[in-house]
Amino acid sequence: MFLDLQFIISQLNLINTIDIALVFLLFYMVLKLMQGTKAVQLLQGILLLIVSALAMSNFLDLLALSWFLKNAVTALLFAIPVIFQPELRRTLERLGRTGYFISQARSTDELHDTLKTVVVAAQEISRQGHGALIVMERQTGLRDYIETGVKLDAFVTKFLLTTIFYDKTDLHDGAVIIQHNRIIAAGCLLPLSHTDVKENLGTRHRAGIGLTESTDAIVVIVSEENGIISVAHNGQITRRLDQSKLIKMLRTFYYHELKKPTTFFAQAKGKLGEMFHM
Repeated sequence: MFLDLQFIISQLNLINTIDIALVFLLFYMVLKLMQGTKAVQLLQGILLLIVSALAMSNFLDLLALSWFLKNAVTALLFAIPVIFQPELRRTLERLGRTGYFISQARSTDELHDTLKTVVVAAQEISRQGHGALIVMERQTGLRDYIETGVKLDAFVTKFLLTTIFYDKTDLHDGAVIIQHNRIIAAGCLLPLSHTDVKENLGTRHRAGIGLTESTDAIVVIVSEENGIISVAHNGQITRRLDQSKLIKMLRTFYYHELKKPTTFFAQAKGKLGEMFHM
């Protein structure tokens, strides 16, 4: 196998190198476009399993496993369009949008402001006697749930959050999903938890717990019945949080991100984003 690798490297020229780089770039673009869906995690797992099995079969010269993998990969190429049909459709739609591959930087100042705004809004919603379900996306994409709601794409503000969860609005029963420092969508539907909870919690709390059972999202929940503020994370819920405890808990979850220094580029990019969205 080592000799084969040496032979392959010796045959590489500029055109072949560019060809291989383009293939890797194509795979990267596909994964980038599908980022934010459950499908990308499944696809990454399949690719990792196949690459690991191929490496093991070639290294140990396992003929039966090699034969199986070659035939399985061929069948998988026909199965992928069927399995990932919704994701592929959304991927092609997103490909037509300009500026998608320009990433959005988030400074520590923006993160501090977002957390503080969520805490203040939760306290105000609780004081008004309304309920709220505020989801903060982290590494696991929530696009599948975003598409169940109404797209907003607006900066996180106390006024907007309290308005959305006012009990006379059409969006107050669903969840708000926050990406970085923007409210991406409101009125979103979340999966209910199927585990038994210790307390007699309603649908809003079960939805918050349910989302965190399958993602790394953080969910701030305000009870409409008694105004109690809770935080759900990793399938667990912490209740009866006042303002100081809530901000402390959120900062703990974002500890590593808050430690990152704010770069001049991130600050400039944030200012430009505010100017274009005014």
